[in-house]
Amino acid sequence: MKPGASTFPPGGAVEVSSADEGFRGSYYSATVVSYTPKSSKYVVSFDKLFQDESGTRPVTEEVEPSQLRPLPPAELSKDEGDFEEGEKVEASWNDGWWVGEVVKCMGKGRYKVGFGEKEKRVFKKGKVRRHWEWVDGSWVDSLGRNQKSPLLMKKQSSDGMGSDELRDGVIVEVSSDNVIKEGTLVEVSSDEDGLNGAWFSGVVVEVLSEGKYLVEYSSLRADDDQMFLREEIDALHIRPNPPKIAVSGRFKVLDEVDAFFNDGWWVGIIAKLLEDSKYIVYFRGSEEELEFKHSDLRKHQEWINGKWFSSSLRLKF
Repeated sequence: MKPGASTFPPGGAVEVSSADEGFRGSYYSATVVSYTPKSSKYVVSFDKLFQDESGTRPVTEEVEPSQLRPLPPAELSKDEGDFEEGEKVEASWNDGWWVGEVVKCMGKGRYKVGFGEKEKRVFKKGKVRRHWEWVDGSWVDSLGRNQKSPLLMKKQSSDGMGSDELRDGVIVEVSSDNVIKEGTLVEVSSDEDGLNGAWFSGVVVEVLSEGKYLVEYSSLRADDDQMFLREEIDALHIRPNPPKIAVSGRFKVLDEVDAFFNDGWWVGIIAKLLEDSKYIVYFRGSEEELEFKHSDLRKHQEWINGKWFSSSLRLKF
């Protein structure tokens, strides 16, 4: 897997920096829609930037991994006394956070912040936060102090799924059984043309060697149609069955989902909400849009480095 693939899972809350002229030094909150290993880029949907004046169509954009960072944890942004002149800060302005420097303390919780050589603006204390840099998985402040990202472990209920981790505002569901062995219910992907983005259910019949398994599919038949198809699968194309996640209410536009059709689960994005709990789902690989019932969809999850990542488990500070 290429660098950055497991850093920001789909559904994760992030901030995106811009290299465009006039926007350098700014960060905008967004949600990760997907990651493309071939290009090593992410697609994000911005929280406060919209394509239309009514604010119903969020801006989506393909960005480099270097442009992303997690949301700064609340305890890092929390004010601990007044800011000082010369201190590096971030100010909330034009729907983003802009990196600047306190030029003058105005009193009564107000600060004049400078951006570059010319631009200076006055902000109330609630619109200013301390500046931290995201460096190699840690938050580093302007004084070089290092603060690891928050990590909270807690027991999972007795459903056999193991534990949850709180990492950068996203709960990561961890399987208690990271070893695929005989009898393990699995899903298998394929690199064949027309099958990209699909996962097919099966069971491990035999562990052939390290990293290779004999799998019998649950819905795909052999050519003679007398028995279920069996195939040798390598570790890159196999994962345990995803844990079931209850959906509270309806899916939302831009939610990443798996849709069941043609004997498999296909990764897509909710493009439109219809009546009677139905949806139009867009599939990037084929550029098709198909209609599905709610019962034929599930929340999309990614199996990365032995852990399940899901947008449904995002924690809100």
